[in-house]
Amino acid sequence: MRLVFAGTPAVALPSLEALLGSSHDVVAVITRPDARAGRGRTLVPSPVRARAEGAGLPVLTPRSLRDPEVLERLRELAPDCCPVVAYGGLVPPTALAVPPRGWVNLHFSVLPAWRGAAPVQRAVMAGDEITGATTFLLEEGLDTGPVLGRMTEAVRPTDTAGDLLDRLAVAGSGLLVETLDAIEADAIQAVPQRPDGVSHAPKLTVEEARISWAAPGFAIDRQVRGCTPDPGAWTTFRGERLGIGPVTVDSRPDLGPGEVEAGKREVVVGTATTAVRLSTVRPQGKREMAAADWARGVRITDEDVMGQ
Repeated sequence: MRLVFAGTPAVALPSLEALLGSSHDVVAVITRPDARAGRGRTLVPSPVRARAEGAGLPVLTPRSLRDPEVLERLRELAPDCCPVVAYGGLVPPTALAVPPRGWVNLHFSVLPAWRGAAPVQRAVMAGDEITGATTFLLEEGLDTGPVLGRMTEAVRPTDTAGDLLDRLAVAGSGLLVETLDAIEADAIQAVPQRPDGVSHAPKLTVEEARISWAAPGFAIDRQVRGCTPDPGAWTTFRGERLGIGPVTVDSRPDLGPGEVEAGKREVVVGTATTAVRLSTVRPQGKREMAAADWARGVRITDEDVMGQ
């Protein structure tokens, strides 16, 4: 089939690579416009744009797929189907109607669970033991379209959202190719999502990533892993923001919420239940460092409490 691929961040690259190596013909790529990044706030192309241009593919970077010129260009490309992975923009009905085989979205959850922008982060934070990926036909509703294929993946006890998403991106690329192969062969039928089991996964806010040391240790562990690497879990220490890397639930219950105990090789913080052991921290305006190294530098006292 002739394909126009829509995607933007690095998590979409395994799918683009898989499609370029498949029997299908990727004739163009749609991605979000270049975004400003870094201290210099220079314009940087999306990872998908960089890879597509390296492969010699035409790249469309519309601000909106409602743009009549973009729609006309899409019609000229005459795709049979448009696979989508983390594009990050709305696909309006006028664009949905262009490819006769529809827009096939790869979503990183087992729908109807975790519809929305942050399914992997929300699954980790909720303590899910199983998640996965789903291919489905895009429609106007948010991740509500009929399902074409599914796969599952175990959430490991130490998985960060980044770890899990990396695995799902690779495994999901195979599911996407299999789905498109089946569509081409008329060997698949879209099945409406069941009405029960729906949950929503809006993008995480910075405030949601702020640690409450009055929460149980296991909940803080999930929160930090779910917010790693983005937007990054954080707290305050001596009035300044302190980024917190993944933690390990400790067996010590004798520290109050936010109380800090620093040794030569470890830093432990109290919660509502058992304490958690810090791995890395990121002081405001500085690079990430080992928690023990940071603690030696700031000289923790008995009066210090995280979150104040």
